[in-house]
Amino acid sequence: MNPAADPVDSFLAMLAAERGAAANTLAAYRRDLAGAAAALGDLAAAGEAELARLGTAWRDLAPSSLARKCSALRQFYGFLVDEGLRPDDPSTALPRPQLRRPLPRLLGHAEIAALFARAEEEAVADRPEGLRLLALLEMLYGSGLRASELVSLPLAAVPRDAPFLTLTGKGGQQRMVPVSTRARQALSRWLAVRVAPDTGLAARMLFPSRGEKGHLTRVRLFQLLRDLALRAGLAPEKVSPHVLRHAFATHLLEGGADIRVLQALLGHADIATTQIYTHVDSARLVELVNRRHPLALGPGKAAADSLAETAPRD
Repeated sequence: MNPAADPVDSFLAMLAAERGAAANTLAAYRRDLAGAAAALGDLAAAGEAELARLGTAWRDLAPSSLARKCSALRQFYGFLVDEGLRPDDPSTALPRPQLRRPLPRLLGHAEIAALFARAEEEAVADRPEGLRLLALLEMLYGSGLRASELVSLPLAAVPRDAPFLTLTGKGGQQRMVPVSTRARQALSRWLAVRVAPDTGLAARMLFPSRGEKGHLTRVRLFQLLRDLALRAGLAPEKVSPHVLRHAFATHLLEGGADIRVLQALLGHADIATTQIYTHVDSARLVELVNRRHPLALGPGKAAADSLAETAPRD
């Protein structure tokens, strides 16, 4: 690394090059480090005494915000030590908030049905706005896409023969996502009425827009879903792209999906992130133990099943 380079810039460049950090992630790290520098001064020269003061300066932050800022600093100082820019790591003096991962907000099957019923009703006349919204809804709930992944899908990602699309998720990681028959039909109906410029970014986007990025924004997607919820008779604050992604995961688990398969479908790098959904499946797990555990079967039944399994077969 160039010794004259700004340590924060070098750290962010490393995150982008070696870890494939997305632009939004890099921007968040830069904001957190800039906030710490505003309180401490030169971050690269700060010691344990200075870092310890951040606990007081950040005492009004939510635990999740505090944890994120401290994580950025720990990684930054680890980078400085690895690069030989300082001999010690002062981040041990940072506060360590205890976090409880919040349970995701859930939509029940009846609420999902109400959303789809309204969306399908509005798409009957082949109105472009209605068909676009139905396609968006099918991809959020039917494939579990993140909002940013969905709105930025290129037109080329739409599957032709195989029922999968390949997309780039968090950290630049690519994954294959199944597209249901319903979703493919909704996408076909949308493509039949889709209007976009012949050239430029919008021409290459599945959900084009006249905006700077050339595609529908996450904010607009959020607004469209809230408005749909209101028209469907649901509380608008209960519905968002992320809530539909939660519903996708929750309802798959209820249907018997394997947690590792769900991890791959959601694009989670860490299985611990996926395991938050297992709380919704507790009833099925209890039922499984009650039906399958030898003690639940009773001594006689368990012994008989054991003998049946070990008995020679003709």
